[in-house]
Amino acid sequence: MKRIIRTYPLTLLVLATILFLSLFNPPESDLGSIKGIDKIAHICMYGGLELVLWFEYLKHHNELDKNRLIWFAVIAPIAFSGTMELAQLFLTDYRSGDWADLVANTIGVLAGNAVGYWVIRPVLKSRS
Repeated sequence: MKRIIRTYPLTLLVLATILFLSLFNPPESDLGSIKGIDKIAHICMYGGLELVLWFEYLKHHNELDKNRLIWFAVIAPIAFSGTMELAQLFLTDYRSGDWADLVANTIGVLAGNAVGYWVIRPVLKSRS
């Protein structure tokens, strides 16, 4: 566990932030009147999670372990996202689980992985 904390501190911080943002009772704001703004926020949160994860992974690993990346950079974040939607539905009375949010989160995960693989990886590789 200590190794994971030392290797992925920013990723864990982003996960904790997503957990908090998913379960807290947000104040009313005018942003809610912008159609689709919440889906953009979901894509950005999970895309940002993936970018941080890729940066920390590449910083500490010389070779890509594709099986590990599939499990921990694709499947686990999507499962976490689904868990957050279920938690909103069943554990709060001020939030609601939404299939469209899960889709937006999945788009963020996939987009973040694409940027991680095709942008961050080559940039970091060229600097070493």
